[in-house]
Amino acid sequence: MTQPTSPPPSAGFLAEVKDAVTVRAALLLVGVLALQLAFVTSYIGAFHQPKPNEIPIAVAAPARPLAEQSAQQLADLPGKPLDPHAVQDEAAATAEVENRDADGALVIDPAGPTDRLLVASGAGASLSQALEQIVGRVEQARGRAVRVVDVAPAAAGDARGLSAFYLVIGWCVGGYLCAAILAISAGARPANTHRAFIRLGALLLYSIAAGLLGTVIAGPVLGALPGGIMALWGLGTLVVFAVGAITLAFQGVAGVVGIGLAILLVVVFGNPSAGGAYPYPLLPPFWRAIGPALPPGAGTYAARSITYFEGNAAAGPMLVLAAWAVLGSAVTVACAVVRKGRPGAAVGSGLPDGAPDGEGAAAGGTTAR
Repeated sequence: MTQPTSPPPSAGFLAEVKDAVTVRAALLLVGVLALQLAFVTSYIGAFHQPKPNEIPIAVAAPARPLAEQSAQQLADLPGKPLDPHAVQDEAAATAEVENRDADGALVIDPAGPTDRLLVASGAGASLSQALEQIVGRVEQARGRAVRVVDVAPAAAGDARGLSAFYLVIGWCVGGYLCAAILAISAGARPANTHRAFIRLGALLLYSIAAGLLGTVIAGPVLGALPGGIMALWGLGTLVVFAVGAITLAFQGVAGVVGIGLAILLVVVFGNPSAGGAYPYPLLPPFWRAIGPALPPGAGTYAARSITYFEGNAAAGPMLVLAAWAVLGSAVTVACAVVRKGRPGAAVGSGLPDGAPDGEGAAAGGTTAR
């Protein structure tokens, strides 16, 4: 008859801690804390004190010298909140606002006491309101009145012109979550070129569906964004695929940590600099500089152009998104080519990334597929 064995003696609380929280987990937690602090810093830094800075505005008058004189007076305002320039006439001023070459236009009428300020709330209500306040104070100091004319008003269901921004943010979230799921479901890094191309293909199919469904919800279902479906659908597909490709690329380079790097780029830096709540001229210099080059900013600007400005000035942001999509895809495939013949263990196997499939099977039957 065998005697019952007694449980092994406890190794102590410190040993339990080391067993429960590995060094890898501790390092990941430090990374999460750094990401969290970067999130707080970026959002509060961008939004805590919006200040107009060189808002492009056209100035028109019946006589060119009067327009140039008025533009110079606006340029000399303390702090340089405006970046004015004289144009030929009212038609030219209106065209600049509609083409997004200027965020507003002041049309001077020397024959009467009232001038007109052309704005476009579809580009962001906070921007048009800033123009109204600044120009209104200047006109009041001159003893004149100003009448505001909205040449590209936001839709009734698009409060403060923010729907395009939220739509793009939703597309971005879908892009990096889709890529993260594709990558971690069978290994943190692409094992071969076939897997890389399959993931990119699956991402493309997801992007097409996400772009269409997001457009339908924002447009016909909720009535938030007017305009045609096809252009927004194409933009949505490009936004989702670009963000997803970036995420796959980061994962190819850095493994699971790449998900955090994608969030850092797209969420921490991209969202507050996207020009959503506060368009570019109201953001601090750092966020104003990086916003147009990141997917959320490029997507938001293009979405507003498509929705309210007949697609004017959307080409540049679309090229930015296309560049991210191509770069992300190229890096994803390149990482797979470099790692050819070294598949790597599946996530959760406890093996290093370079461990072969056979080693994963020997360790517990979990292999990278």
